[in-house]
Amino acid sequence: MPSLPLFTAPAKFDHAEAALAQVQAIYRSSIEHLRAALQRFVSGEDDGLHVRACYPFVRVRTDTVARADSRLSYGFVAGPGTYETTLTRPDLFAEYYLEQFRLLLRNHGVAIEVGTSTQPIPVHFSLAENDHLEGSMGAERRLLMRDLFDLPDLAAMDDGIANGTHEPARGEAQPLSLFTAPRVDYSLHRLRHYSGTAPEYFQNFVLFTNYQFYIDEFIALGHALMADPAGEYEAFIEPGNVVTRRTGLPARRGDEFGAPPPRLPQMPTYHLVRPDGSGITMINIGVGPANAKTITDHVAVLRPHAWLMLGHCAGLRNSQQLGDYVLAHAYMREDHVLDEELPLWVPIPALAEVQVALEQAVADVTQLQGYELKRILRTGTVASTDNRNWELLPNAGPERRFSQSRAVALDMESATIAANGFRFRVPYGTLLCVSDKPLHGEIKLPGMANHFYRERVDQHLRIGMRAVELLRQERPGSLHSRKLRSFAEVAFQ
Repeated sequence: MPSLPLFTAPAKFDHAEAALAQVQAIYRSSIEHLRAALQRFVSGEDDGLHVRACYPFVRVRTDTVARADSRLSYGFVAGPGTYETTLTRPDLFAEYYLEQFRLLLRNHGVAIEVGTSTQPIPVHFSLAENDHLEGSMGAERRLLMRDLFDLPDLAAMDDGIANGTHEPARGEAQPLSLFTAPRVDYSLHRLRHYSGTAPEYFQNFVLFTNYQFYIDEFIALGHALMADPAGEYEAFIEPGNVVTRRTGLPARRGDEFGAPPPRLPQMPTYHLVRPDGSGITMINIGVGPANAKTITDHVAVLRPHAWLMLGHCAGLRNSQQLGDYVLAHAYMREDHVLDEELPLWVPIPALAEVQVALEQAVADVTQLQGYELKRILRTGTVASTDNRNWELLPNAGPERRFSQSRAVALDMESATIAANGFRFRVPYGTLLCVSDKPLHGEIKLPGMANHFYRERVDQHLRIGMRAVELLRQERPGSLHSRKLRSFAEVAFQ
């Protein structure tokens, strides 16, 4: 017999707050059970019982084909049936869960059920941010954990729901969200590893870049904003969970644990935090589509309101100048990292709200209008490749394809980020800056590159941040639009 916490039978709720409180109680009981057992195990105690605790779940049942009358693209199920999902980290996702519960209750007029699921919580996912209980154990003792605790099971955390390939077994409930609880927990742990910061600090608007120069500017700007006691951002977070509070604000519990890491993580991440979570997270994803897919796979579980790519690109048109901007309205995908999850025949549409915000941001920051604005801002297809040295291929194949696709710029990340945004229903956009023109003999030279970086990076970053300000003013329903939703879509945003 396994060692289990007290089982909580499913109960029906007509109020979102009560349903969330039940989710929190079940999760807390399960996590405390696992942590206590792990502490005993680390100290050398071993009663031989397998220790297990399970995630809470939420379920909704409806028997009508009537569609909910909602202006939102989410918050309702696709038709009659039973729908459910497992939930995790109700502390981190409290406001998100409350919104989803309220919409389900309002749109369907039926109670929602909350109870203990049969999906075990892997013991690794029970540890708090600063817990490292397993670090003092030897290799043999760590190996024994497999006999006594549930470990992560990859079969429980695939992306079949998001990919549109999930087929529920006979009698199994339909999915209520894109991600199961184990999948969310897995990504939260990966985010800590890749970003060097806790998931709690991630904001609803994310900027990706492929150059450290942008991060350097973001750091300088973040510290400058913290010196303004009347500013809109309350904290600036750096890798190692180093927290700088805005002048005049007191430190918070947990700030003292932050410390600069001995070396930067693979994708160093920085956060300008607003009280409502609508601040800006900026991530240096480095170079290449593999990194772009990796980080967006994990950021997606946080359900951000939008993510934008700001980076450098090769200009493919003779009419472009170094320092010009490219606003992507289509993507040519030669990155290959998403071919299995999102076939190439799937179009990646431009999202009007994001396009308008980015173009307006360029105009606001540069103070240019009309022809003068169009002279430095080109809208067109961006090609993304997984071959950084495509210019060295022994034939004209790539150049011909770029011409046939009407591409105006080339990089290695933008199409991946946009495609994963489409796949995970996260609004996306791309604004690049031309840093070289390899088809026209203008390659990066050290002096020219340094001058270019000094001149353009600050302006480009401010354009991205201005675009976030404009998107923040949009209603959630206009950003999370039906353009990103499939036929039989899950209810959760």
